[in-house]
Amino acid sequence: MPETPDVINTLVGIAPGSALDAIRARRPEARRQAQASYKALFEPAAPAGVSAAERFAVGSFVAGLHRESAIGAFYSERLAATGAPVALRDAVTTAIAEARAQGPYGSYAPGSLSRENAPGPIYRVGSSVRQGLGARLAAAFEHVHLLVFHPRDAVSTALQRLLDAGWSTTDIVTLSQIVAFLSFQIRVIIGLRALAGAAHTRGA
Repeated sequence: MPETPDVINTLVGIAPGSALDAIRARRPEARRQAQASYKALFEPAAPAGVSAAERFAVGSFVAGLHRESAIGAFYSERLAATGAPVALRDAVTTAIAEARAQGPYGSYAPGSLSRENAPGPIYRVGSSVRQGLGARLAAAFEHVHLLVFHPRDAVSTALQRLLDAGWSTTDIVTLSQIVAFLSFQIRVIIGLRALAGAAHTRGA
């Protein structure tokens, strides 16, 4: 299998030898770790309990919740490349449209932090979308929505929903790692885009 090009470079559009390429080259270990994390989570040698389709479906969903269409398209294309049926891919697209919110939401235990409580919608996959996603991904998407928009509310009862849908504890760790990695990757890409925009403005 050919080596996967640097994903962050691909998503930002960083050309070899460019100013942004030089910036990333100043932190080679961070660059290497980011690519290694992508490969470990989305191209593992042994996928174990989480299929490639599930991994890329979750990647597409997380990017969609962050309203990052280009990143979402990247993961959607790779979802299609796994051979995922059109019904699943369409269900992911519909779920993204249904689940978008602002956030973060959630409630603290009674005390001084309670003034920061922010109520917000808890996403529940609709019956038609659930049919396209299947029980496992439907439960995963509901949990992902909690992690993205309700991090304070991702309690044990939410984890039980995943277990009931057939996710093992190891699978749940993988799911959480994917969400955390995507949040990191998106922040890095947004930052690099800002640098590229600033450089373009200075050169104008």
